[in-house]
Amino acid sequence: MSIGNSPEDERPFEDVSEEAHPSIGHALRQARIAAGLTVDDVSAATRVRIAIVHAIESDDFAPCGGDVYARGHIRTLAKAVGLDPEPLLAQYGAERGGRPAPTPAAPLFEAERIRPERRGPNWTAAMVAAIVAVVGFVGFTAFKGDSDSGSKEQVAEGVTSTKSKDASPSAGTGKPTDSKPDPTESAIAAAPRDKVTVQVSAVDGRSWISAKDHNGRLLFDGLLKQGESKTFQDSSEINLVLGDAGAIELYVNGKKIDEDFRPGAVERLTYRKSDPQVG
Repeated sequence: MSIGNSPEDERPFEDVSEEAHPSIGHALRQARIAAGLTVDDVSAATRVRIAIVHAIESDDFAPCGGDVYARGHIRTLAKAVGLDPEPLLAQYGAERGGRPAPTPAAPLFEAERIRPERRGPNWTAAMVAAIVAVVGFVGFTAFKGDSDSGSKEQVAEGVTSTKSKDASPSAGTGKPTDSKPDPTESAIAAAPRDKVTVQVSAVDGRSWISAKDHNGRLLFDGLLKQGESKTFQDSSEINLVLGDAGAIELYVNGKKIDEDFRPGAVERLTYRKSDPQVG
């Protein structure tokens, strides 16, 4: 059983001095208890680990891993318990000498990068592929003569159909129709219902991103330049870390995620097949 499952048991003894000038952790803890939430509830809603929630409520920010992470956790926890995060962030900065100088995104997250494992050759898969290739070659040779004429007719029809579609002029202009889909249509078309599909686009600048599947396997880890996009799919879950969330536009399962991410903000996000649950 995790600590903090009973908000009523966590109510502290009255301390007039702390209530007059509450610390960041005390304010977050009191707001959580007033909202009737346990530490487990807050951790599940924010995806911040239980141990880190306990540490922040005790004004211990060392487990956060640095000021940038600490500020992101404070903002996330404050929103979860119904507090305005800006006064808490200002208090955090005042207690630690102000906001730290901007740090390049890639070196900041070097510790979180996972080196891909070296795997030996898969001889079983190689043997299966060789057998399939041999069987396919024999079948192709046996039926090549019978299917050659029909194949030529099908290819000719396909080329004709494609050219006629591409050459069709738009109404009243006499110019070929531009068939390139916009990003929204592409995201919707690439979103099968039995999987989770996440499209990440750097629209307002560049951002370092990391993406993992439900098994924790690294799908991508690097810098996404402005104008670039990446699409990730998994059978159940995609986990993201955004180094500069304010520069990113997200489409999840074909729908745009309208989150008010601030420039330079670090966000850890998890999306599943049922997301987005609203909108």
